[in-house]
Amino acid sequence: MTERNRIEYHEQQLSIAKEVGDRAGQGDAYANLGNAYYRLGQFQQAIEYHKQDLCIAIEVGDRAGQGGTYGNLGIAYDCLGQFQQAIEYHKQDLSIAIEVGDRAGQGRAYGNLGVAYRSLGQFKQAIEYHKQRLSIAIEVGDRAGQGRTYGNLGIAYDCLGQFQQAIEYHKQDLCIAIEVGDRAGQGRAYGNLGVAYRSLGQFKQAIEYHKQRLSIAIEVGDRAGQGRTYGNLGIAYDCLGQFQQAIEYHKQDLSIAIEVGDRAGQGRAYGNLGVAYRSLGQFQQAKEYHKQCLSIAIEVGDRAGQGRTYGNLGIAYDCLGQFQQAIEYHKQCLSIAIEVGDRVGQGRAYGGLGNAYYSLGQFQQAIEYHKQDLSIAIEVGDRAGQGRAYGNLGVAYRSLGQFKQAIEYHKKDLNIAIEVGDRAGQGRAYGNLGVAYRSLGQFKQAIEYHKKDLNIAIKVNDRAGQGVTYGNLGIAYHCLGQFQQAIEYHKKDLSIAIEVGDRAGQGRAYGNLGVAYRSLGQFQQAIEYHKQCLSIAIEVGDRAGQGVTYGNLGIAYGCLGQFQQAIEYHKQDLSIAIKVGDRAGQGRAYGNLGVAYDCLGQFQQAIEYHKKDLSIAIEVGDRAGQGRAYCNLGVAYRSLGQFKQAIEYHKKDLSIAIEIGDRAGQGGTYGNLGIAHDCLGQFQQAIEYHKQCLGIAIEVGDRAGQGRAYGNLGVAYRSLGQFKQAIEYHKQRLSIAIEVGDRAGQGRTYGNLGIAYHCLGQFQQAIEYHKQRLSIAIEVGDRAGQGRAYCNLGTAYNSLAQFQQAIEYHKQDLSIAIEVGDRAGQGSAYGNLGNAYYSLGQVQQAIEYHKENLSIAIEVGDRAGQGRAYGNLGITYLFLEDFEQSMKHLKQALSIQIEVGDRAGEGMVYGNLGSVYKSLGDLQTAIDHYKQSLSIAKEVGNKSGEGHTYGELGLAYISLEQFQQAVECHKKQLKIAKEVGDMFQEGCSYENLGETLMRSGSLDEAVVHFRFSVKTFDTIRKSFISEDAWKISFRKFFECSYRHLSRCLIVLQKTDEALYAAERGRAEALLDALKIKYGFTSLSSISNETEEDFAYISRNISVLTTFIALDNGEISWWVLGKKTKAIFRRAVVLKSGSANEDPFDALLKTSLKKIGAGRDVKCENRIRISPSLTSLKVIRDSSSEYHSKIGALLVGDPCLKKVTDKWDKPIYEQLEFAKKEVEMIGKLFNSQPLTGEAATKEEVLRRIDSVALIHIAAHGGKETGEIALAPNPGWQSKTRIPTEEDYMLKMSDLQAIKLTARLVVLSCCHSGQGGVSSEGVVGMARAFLFAGARSVLASLWAIDDEATMVFMECFYQQLRVGESASTALQKAMKCLRDSDDFSAPKYWAPFVLIGDDVTIEFDVNR
Repeated sequence: MTERNRIEYHEQQLSIAKEVGDRAGQGDAYANLGNAYYRLGQFQQAIEYHKQDLCIAIEVGDRAGQGGTYGNLGIAYDCLGQFQQAIEYHKQDLSIAIEVGDRAGQGRAYGNLGVAYRSLGQFKQAIEYHKQRLSIAIEVGDRAGQGRTYGNLGIAYDCLGQFQQAIEYHKQDLCIAIEVGDRAGQGRAYGNLGVAYRSLGQFKQAIEYHKQRLSIAIEVGDRAGQGRTYGNLGIAYDCLGQFQQAIEYHKQDLSIAIEVGDRAGQGRAYGNLGVAYRSLGQFQQAKEYHKQCLSIAIEVGDRAGQGRTYGNLGIAYDCLGQFQQAIEYHKQCLSIAIEVGDRVGQGRAYGGLGNAYYSLGQFQQAIEYHKQDLSIAIEVGDRAGQGRAYGNLGVAYRSLGQFKQAIEYHKKDLNIAIEVGDRAGQGRAYGNLGVAYRSLGQFKQAIEYHKKDLNIAIKVNDRAGQGVTYGNLGIAYHCLGQFQQAIEYHKKDLSIAIEVGDRAGQGRAYGNLGVAYRSLGQFQQAIEYHKQCLSIAIEVGDRAGQGVTYGNLGIAYGCLGQFQQAIEYHKQDLSIAIKVGDRAGQGRAYGNLGVAYDCLGQFQQAIEYHKKDLSIAIEVGDRAGQGRAYCNLGVAYRSLGQFKQAIEYHKKDLSIAIEIGDRAGQGGTYGNLGIAHDCLGQFQQAIEYHKQCLGIAIEVGDRAGQGRAYGNLGVAYRSLGQFKQAIEYHKQRLSIAIEVGDRAGQGRTYGNLGIAYHCLGQFQQAIEYHKQRLSIAIEVGDRAGQGRAYCNLGTAYNSLAQFQQAIEYHKQDLSIAIEVGDRAGQGSAYGNLGNAYYSLGQVQQAIEYHKENLSIAIEVGDRAGQGRAYGNLGITYLFLEDFEQSMKHLKQALSIQIEVGDRAGEGMVYGNLGSVYKSLGDLQTAIDHYKQSLSIAKEVGNKSGEGHTYGELGLAYISLEQFQQAVECHKKQLKIAKEVGDMFQEGCSYENLGETLMRSGSLDEAVVHFRFSVKTFDTIRKSFISEDAWKISFRKFFECSYRHLSRCLIVLQKTDEALYAAERGRAEALLDALKIKYGFTSLSSISNETEEDFAYISRNISVLTTFIALDNGEISWWVLGKKTKAIFRRAVVLKSGSANEDPFDALLKTSLKKIGAGRDVKCENRIRISPSLTSLKVIRDSSSEYHSKIGALLVGDPCLKKVTDKWDKPIYEQLEFAKKEVEMIGKLFNSQPLTGEAATKEEVLRRIDSVALIHIAAHGGKETGEIALAPNPGWQSKTRIPTEEDYMLKMSDLQAIKLTARLVVLSCCHSGQGGVSSEGVVGMARAFLFAGARSVLASLWAIDDEATMVFMECFYQQLRVGESASTALQKAMKCLRDSDDFSAPKYWAPFVLIGDDVTIEFDVNR
């Protein structure tokens, strides 16, 4: 029979009683109707009927009936949450029972009073009443009554958190129910046991009991009981994290409540559904269910139910990030709890308010509320409630940065959970302790606690709890720098969240994965995860979560160097924090904005944001937040070059970290202090701080932190000039970065290693590291990192004297800085470009760039940057010999360095000022400045700077002819260079010592030092292996050592040794390449000929050879012949001769005349040139099978009509005679030449590598003789006008291939031209030799088209009759010289033969 059926029956009973005038019957009917409506949850209707029953009982004088009715009214008012009214009625019931001597009635009243006081949260008072009820039940022998009372005592003890005691009572209730055969009673007891075991965190056991309760309810047909049991099962499965299962049970509860018309039951089910959907992270859905619950509570007049629902709505709005709305609901909950006298409800409301204010970042206010919650829990004896309050207080104090206080509270929470046997509570406390210890930087201790939490979650089968704990473990391992392990844990968290359908949990896991991948330097992957997190936060309506995720996206984009995008995200985070009233969130967003603006070089803007962050942290009492803001302010002021101010802020941060016991925070701050002191040039102090940082990182087990500390130590030791020590630290940093999988960290460390090797003068190694840095930055999408890598590459190439390459890299750095909006980065790039153009000798361009750098430094307020710019301008003006401007700018630089306290920078400026005074001839003042520079270098421990300054002092003393003092200085320079492992400075020191000894007349000692200098520099050069351009550039650095060595040996009359020294300095890079090309040696042993080897070469030359060396206006030459002693002469080179006279011919005539061979050189001798004697021997000793004997590639008059200027005017004229020239040669070789549009660069390169003869008649570039060919097909698809890459044959094209040509004839203007250095003439002729050609005929200047055709016709006629190339050249020159039209030297003199003397086998070729 349903309640509706019962109501109909009782209404019929009432009707009959009224009809027959049975007042007592009417009363019974009213009582039954009241009970029926009570069971339906319609408590107001029930009260109306009970009041009518009461009225009749009074009327008929039924005292016992009045008592029973007072009891029923009390129960109904209790359900309405009007507990005081309920107690009044129960006391009236008790009074009547005592009056009429009804012991059973007294017991019933005591029991009802116990229930009412329990509802009020006065659990001890409730227990007293239940014990009186129990005593009477025992007295009257009411076994069923005893059982129910044991059940009520169990519920009361459960409310007190004394769960084991509760279970004992429920088991006694169960035992009696079994004894008396009360199936419904057994069901009730099983249900209560389920609730108690749930309170203990033993959810599986709870479910077992609830299922037994359900089974009995089904058996006895108790639909309402079935509904309540489904609700309890739902709650238990919710605790297990099985939210979908929970929802299914709550929906079954709701269905039954609707079926039986139980409005209160429907409200309860809606409330439970709201909690379950909240657990799933579906907060909007949760809110809807709680509102339905509230609507029913208002409908049935359940004030206590309304209060609870307001509390649940508050929690839901808190989860949605709508904190003010949440507070409103919690206040309504509190108001009702106060109204109905529900102390426990008041405590819960205070706890809810505390949590909401915590979410707002108002931690002190939160603490006040949690303390009120705690106070009530203590007052009512609620041990579990006390534990909950202690836990909340711990969380709030942790957020204030008071970690030790937090730990104390969490331990109290843990102790209570252990005391009452609450396994889930123990897990929660362990988790909170883990978070608190993590905040202290004690990560290993944190992990231990999280593992205990995980162990409990697994034991009680709490899947959601396991997920949360996996997330916490992930964060802890992240803090340890073990990012891969962290990711594994976060993925487990994500997997569980997906399994249980927890959308909010999935978002949390995605967010944590994003942070972990960001730490690994995988920024794009991080962004993907954060976007997934954001999507879920938007889906579930979590505004605060959206804000946090926008912040994380901002950080990730900042790591990519996309600072404007980062700022947009941080502003979105800030906007949400302001909207929801989250003060702590606003502070966090302001801090992140500050960091982003700092990266953009907008330091003042950054400082403003950091100050706002600090202000909020002070306002909400967040000590850790204050520390964070002080840290960021320190970094910003450091960026401004205000290092002392930065140190003050970092010390405040350190003080707070020590105060709150944050070990990891202390370590990080020591690192920042180290960086700031390094900027001040206080390197030893910096190292001390970095070692403290390292010590703490090792102590707390933070691998990533250890890596950072090693990296910072590397930088500090580099600043000290102890480069080898720096490299060791950077390698340790790299090892850790690889271990933890930190790609971005690996990239930064490769960059630092590159800088350290650069300082050692090992430029090849440096460039390799910088390229690795660049590669990783590109891989992870770090634009700012790419910029820094380009910058470092530019600096390295500048040191190699490859200034154009350096400029290209610096321009790429500048482009990225402009792209990402980094003003400070732009300034730095302009400064580097200025240095590169200065090195190129383009001083005005350099000044422009340095001025732009200065302008930006002033704009962003970067005082240190201004100092550097002034210093660079001073050095540049010194080069221009504008000493007034140079002095002015250097003094401005000095003033700023003193202002910002940069001792190391101050020392460098003193050194530069010394150079100005030296240039002015004021040597004593120069020395005084050098000594100041030296003093500062010693003070700050800068060994490298100390060594460099000793070198400058030594040079000044040389100028003063104080040679002994100069020697002392250079010896100290040498000692330091060896000590720090700087081979470049070591080579310079030997050179300076050699020069000092040479000028003082100690030539033998000078020779020793020059030889050491050459040896040292050559060791560095060999490290470049196959990098030809690097070797050529680097060779310029020690040209003086070779020249001075040769000069000293000549003065000492050791002319053979001088010849060897001069030869060793010739064409070394080409020699290295040829030896590798012809297979004579491995890469590791190139350029290793001894003096004995060279003596053999020089005495076995097959033809008369003149070796010429120029040295500052003097010419030295050696005439060498087979099996004869070299003849040496030396003279002053005088500029003479007419414009039409061949300068080489004049020089050679003079040289030969001085050695007694005054013949007409060009008519009587065969002339060829070799870059060096050793390179010629390598070519001649190459395998006879290496060079081809057949095949010819003939190229003439390529079509260049499409190569135009911007007005579409062709740049090159067609060469009519060039075409005729190759057609003529083609007939000799029976070979079809490439001409016109067919003579493309692509086709030439395709054919060039397998022929014996290469002849190219085309336009040649003036600088290096690069050859203009017809543009490659397909260029139209790329550009309007062909690019040089499409048509210009360059040196780099040839060096990338292998040639087998015996003879290359370059019938092109300037084909013998190029950059002049000790390497020889570096142009196209050399490039052909480099590629494998045996001999090259080239032109030294622009040649006449028709004259050249005549010359080539004569030249090839001689080759055809078997003459060697040198003979053919000599006869062709004589032919033109004797002609009427082309007798002037400009027609016949430009051609030179470079390399071996070869013949061409025409018959074979035919």
